[in-house]
Amino acid sequence: MSSHYQPNRAAAAAIPSVRSTDTWIPPRWALLEHHLMQTLNKAAEEFAERYIRPDGTLTWRKDWPGMDGSDDPYEGFMYLSLLYVLGGSEKAHQLGRLAWEGITWQWTQYGQIYRDFDAYYDWMHHGEGYLYFYFLGLTDPLVLKDRQRAQRFAAMYTGDDAEADNYDKERKLIRSPITGSRGPRHVLTEEDWCTHRGILDNYLAPYEDIPGVDFASGKCQWSNDEIYGHIVRLMNERMTRGDVPLNLNATGLITHAFLYSGEESLRQWVLGYIDAWSERAERNGGIMPDNVGLNGEIGQFNDGKWWGGYYGWRWPHGFMTIIEPLVNASMNAVLLTGDRDRLRLAREQIDRNWALGREENGKWVTPHKHFDTGWAAYKVPNPVYPVYLWTVSMAEEDAQRLERIAIQDYHLYVDVPNYSGGNPRTGKETKHYIANTVPWFQYMRGQRPDYPERILEANCQLVSLQLEKLRSPEGDPAGWTEDGFSEGALSSIHKWQEMCPVYFEGLLQLMLGAPMHISHGGLQHGRVRYFDAQGQRPGLPESVAALVSELADDSVTLSLVNLDLFAEKEVIIQAGTFGEHRFETAYVLASEQGTTAGAAAGNSGPSADAAVQAEIAVGGKWFAVQLAPGAGIQLRIAMQRYVNQPTYATPWADPADDAALISGREV
Repeated sequence: MSSHYQPNRAAAAAIPSVRSTDTWIPPRWALLEHHLMQTLNKAAEEFAERYIRPDGTLTWRKDWPGMDGSDDPYEGFMYLSLLYVLGGSEKAHQLGRLAWEGITWQWTQYGQIYRDFDAYYDWMHHGEGYLYFYFLGLTDPLVLKDRQRAQRFAAMYTGDDAEADNYDKERKLIRSPITGSRGPRHVLTEEDWCTHRGILDNYLAPYEDIPGVDFASGKCQWSNDEIYGHIVRLMNERMTRGDVPLNLNATGLITHAFLYSGEESLRQWVLGYIDAWSERAERNGGIMPDNVGLNGEIGQFNDGKWWGGYYGWRWPHGFMTIIEPLVNASMNAVLLTGDRDRLRLAREQIDRNWALGREENGKWVTPHKHFDTGWAAYKVPNPVYPVYLWTVSMAEEDAQRLERIAIQDYHLYVDVPNYSGGNPRTGKETKHYIANTVPWFQYMRGQRPDYPERILEANCQLVSLQLEKLRSPEGDPAGWTEDGFSEGALSSIHKWQEMCPVYFEGLLQLMLGAPMHISHGGLQHGRVRYFDAQGQRPGLPESVAALVSELADDSVTLSLVNLDLFAEKEVIIQAGTFGEHRFETAYVLASEQGTTAGAAAGNSGPSADAAVQAEIAVGGKWFAVQLAPGAGIQLRIAMQRYVNQPTYATPWADPADDAALISGREV
């Protein structure tokens, strides 16, 4: 039991509940979930023992140059915390907190972090690294350091921190693509980019007119000193002043602070900033511009062009870094308001991009980049973004936005049994091993009925492969400590992600009834989450498995199984990751197969079409289920979505009721 939780037994006792004594022969998915959770707990400890010193710092080099850095170790260890949220061990939680503090201190010493937050970098990388910080909010809402930091970090982007003057309140714009605890970075140096030079040699040039670069070749020699000097000069002239859509990922940081405090000004900041970008798109004929000057004008420092900004339509990824922040921000806006029309901004950009497409070889392809010569880089659209919108809206129009895409040819998606987080076209790893968002959506749409077993098998295989790599000579951190600026020495910044065995996409999907977060800064939304009533902690109790098998706009269908034949377990189900939904009535579905339910391979438990055995009025965001030893239950819970103010509050702990934050001295 986490020592931070102060149990409120009276409140817990008031939660409506049901008890099941219906014995289930464990379904295969439940056994796989249990095995995977046990394996992940042990893998987390081995991973931490291999790479984390007792003080939380990482075994690595004595110095680290440039502005890049802290996001990568944060990414490597952040899933220790998210695992705990699902029901992972208390040890994983402790290790996750230890690593957060150690990395924050270590990269402060290297120079990338200042006042506990990145001194300056972009919101592609802030978004990746601070997922860790968001997950910590789900582990324990009463940790004073987390709450204090959340408020302080938010102030760096709301215009309320004089030292980090990143935000123009009047124009509602973030003053640079490169921001952080030291404020906007309007002048980049050659040292800032030194860790990227070898990698970026294989990327498209940021501009068509860099002296000595053939733009049409698709490559740009950052490792050439003369060319590098031109790149940095042109970036400072054209890219480093003013706002970019990528900065919409900052809405996650502000929403995170709101989930602790409920402060209305934070909600209004998120909505106002999104509205400002909506107005800019409207001003640009509906297409989202990728650069806005300090005066609020599109293309102020870019010869009036609406394309060509930092992480924009031209360089380096194109549409991905336009649409991802829009999806993240739109989902945050729905969470904060309950208004699902707030998805409009992301939908409009997806639809406009689709309308710009053309048919090639019998498939509809859309432009993913815009150069001075016009639209370019036509390819099959990425189908994941409509999935995220659909999980929020449950609207058929969002499902159709995905189903019109030739997803069988989209290169990220592989057959589930072969899933290893890899891109079969390039052989490179998919970011954070999030690779089965579309197959999960198909399962929710009544396709792929064997998806639960197959994805859990694949996750088990992935953990095994990662452990092999961690234990190999490649995983020995003694070989990563080489100092200097060679490409090999600099690439070691990614080693913790490459060796991490704590990946569990399928486990999260099946338990929460949602896809894994967008890796560049998306909060972990979910239809439900769980708490261990007896342990007074987040996550499922040990030996309990959960499966969300159906989603509708007004209901969720899920099964719970107690695999422990000797102890009763009690699960508290919450309506939404942040309690944003409300349960109305819980229907216990009768098993037509009695004690044989789920015995057959591939059977997810009693049919969702089974007769209703019992009906319980809930009328709130929590519902408790007591499971006798070996018992299972399937529930269809009627609900209203996005009707509660979202919060990190648990059945026992509400940060709004806790002591006030500490105020520093005025010097």
